[in-house]
Amino acid sequence: MTVNQVFNILDFVLKVSLVVFMVGNLLDMGLRLKLREALGGLRNVRFVVLSLLWGFLLCPALAYLLTKVIPLEQPYAIGMILLGMTPCAPFLPMMVDKARGDLAYAAAFMLLASVVTVVYMPLAVPVLVKGLTADAWTIARPLLYFLMVPLAIGMAIQRVAAPVAARLQPIVKKTTGIDTLLMLVLCVVVYGKEFISAMGSYAFGTQILFFSVATAATYGLSFGLPQGQKSVLALGMSTRNLGAAFAPLFAIPDVDQRAIVMVAIGVPMQTIASLLAARWFARRAPIGDPGAAQTAPRMGNPHE
Repeated sequence: MTVNQVFNILDFVLKVSLVVFMVGNLLDMGLRLKLREALGGLRNVRFVVLSLLWGFLLCPALAYLLTKVIPLEQPYAIGMILLGMTPCAPFLPMMVDKARGDLAYAAAFMLLASVVTVVYMPLAVPVLVKGLTADAWTIARPLLYFLMVPLAIGMAIQRVAAPVAARLQPIVKKTTGIDTLLMLVLCVVVYGKEFISAMGSYAFGTQILFFSVATAATYGLSFGLPQGQKSVLALGMSTRNLGAAFAPLFAIPDVDQRAIVMVAIGVPMQTIASLLAARWFARRAPIGDPGAAQTAPRMGNPHE
């Protein structure tokens, strides 16, 4: 077996692991997401308007602006803009819990962000992402199949058979966690040279700026929201739905690997940014207030 054949096999396994990553994360989210809690938060007009404003207008605009101000190579710029368009990682509830935020509003934000992302990206990507030649359906198809469908399945199971969802969720979470580690290892093996090249570019610095400004600005300028909701919104911006960001790149043949690397860099960047933000928000929570993380109904198995 030649080196090229081995590389092609590893590249194929990486793409399969990415599909498992997307499906697993959204299925996990759906199994934990209680529709009643989510719909309750979505009745808060101010919260919904600010979520849409920051998630799908201001943060994408920030990412786009950074690619114009910072001399990023075009593939890195593509990856940065895609990251800017996809708020809310599936691990948002964990970060909201650490921040003593409102978990009911975390459920609302996750549902809102997931649905809007599937509608928004096919319309916005052809406009904002220059150099990524794809029509709306090419972008929408993987988002529907690998994000919206597993989310809907998970929510349906949670709705009609909560005990089954409680048993399935830890299995899905563990499987997805193992797959995530495999995906990261394969990214390093397959795109190792590109990762090293990114060290000498502005890729890491651009993401540090993005996550810092997006988190701080969202928290500081979300006027009229109580602390628990502000922390949810800010953490929603400091985490990214990497599956949604990856999806257009893997739907298009012969995409520049540096765009994929730029999205992959978002894994450690968003983890660090959200952990630091959650610790700071927890200190800002009112003294004596047990926090919505303890008082609001939790998403998922109460025995976890």
